[in-house]
Amino acid sequence: MVSSYTINDLLTIYARDFLPMKAPTTQTQQRHLYHRLRADLGDIPVAALTPLRLRQWRDSLRKNYQPGTVRCYLNALGAILTVAVQELEWIDAHPLRKVRRPNNPPGRVRFLSKEEQGQLLTACLRMRAPALYPVVVLALYTGCRKTEIRCLRWEEVDLEGQCLRLLTTKNGSTRVVPLVGDALTVLRQQYETRRLNIPWVFPRSDGKAAVDIDGSWRRMMQQLKLPNFRFHDLRHTAASYLAMSGATLAEIAEVLGHRSLQVTKRYSHFLDSHTAGVVERMARQFLQEKPDA
Repeated sequence: MVSSYTINDLLTIYARDFLPMKAPTTQTQQRHLYHRLRADLGDIPVAALTPLRLRQWRDSLRKNYQPGTVRCYLNALGAILTVAVQELEWIDAHPLRKVRRPNNPPGRVRFLSKEEQGQLLTACLRMRAPALYPVVVLALYTGCRKTEIRCLRWEEVDLEGQCLRLLTTKNGSTRVVPLVGDALTVLRQQYETRRLNIPWVFPRSDGKAAVDIDGSWRRMMQQLKLPNFRFHDLRHTAASYLAMSGATLAEIAEVLGHRSLQVTKRYSHFLDSHTAGVVERMARQFLQEKPDA
C-alpha cells in the first residue's frame, strides 16, 4: 500500500493513461466531474479515503444535486479508485464498495407527437442552418446520439448497403444502423454536395471540424416552444416509435446501442398491445380450446 499519493495524483494518472480509452463524449463529461472531485477530495491521501469519509461526501453532494447527478460523481470516483486497487495497487480494498449509492431516477421518455414532429421538421427547414434539418432527420430515423450524427464521417456511411457503421460510440463499440426513407435521402444529398478531402458528413463552414448545431437548435426551440423537449428526446422519439411499431426490447437495444436491456425497458409500456397480439397469435396457432367435458 502506498499512503503518500493523493486523489489529485490518482486523477492525474487516470486522466492521462485510462480516460483516453473511453469515447470522446465520455471523456468530456468525466473531465467536467473531475473539477468537483479535485475541489472536494483532491488533497486527501488515497489510503485515507475511508467508506465513512465517502458517505459524508455523498451526503454533502445530496444537498446540491439530484440523485442521478450524485450517482454520476460516485461512479466517476469509483472507476478511478478501481485503478488504484487493481492497476496501481495503492490500496488493498475499494472503499466505495461499502457506500450506498442513490437509486437511479426513473428513465425520462419524452417523444414527439405526429403534430409536433411536423412542426419541428418545418422549423428546421426555415432555419439558416443547412445541417440542422438532415441532422434532426437522422436522429429521428436512426435513434443515434447527437455527437454520433454531428461527428459522422464518410467512412462510416455505406450508401450502397444503406446503413451507418458507427466506429466511435458512447459505449466504445461499433454499431450498424440501417438507413431508410428520408434518412437515406438526406445522406445521398449530402454526398452529392460534399467537399472533397473533408472527412465529416456535416462539416463546419471552414471544413476544419464537425458542425456545431447547438446555437441553431436553441434559437429554433425558443421560437417553437415545444414543452419539455431536448435534442436527446429525438432518440427517445425514435425508440418509442420502434416500440409502437412492434419492435422487441432486444431489437430496440440493438438499434440504439444499449448494452443493457435495463435501459431499454423504459419503452416497455409501448409494447403492451404488441405483446398481447403475439400471445394471441401463439394461442390461436398452438393451443387448443377447452375440451368438452
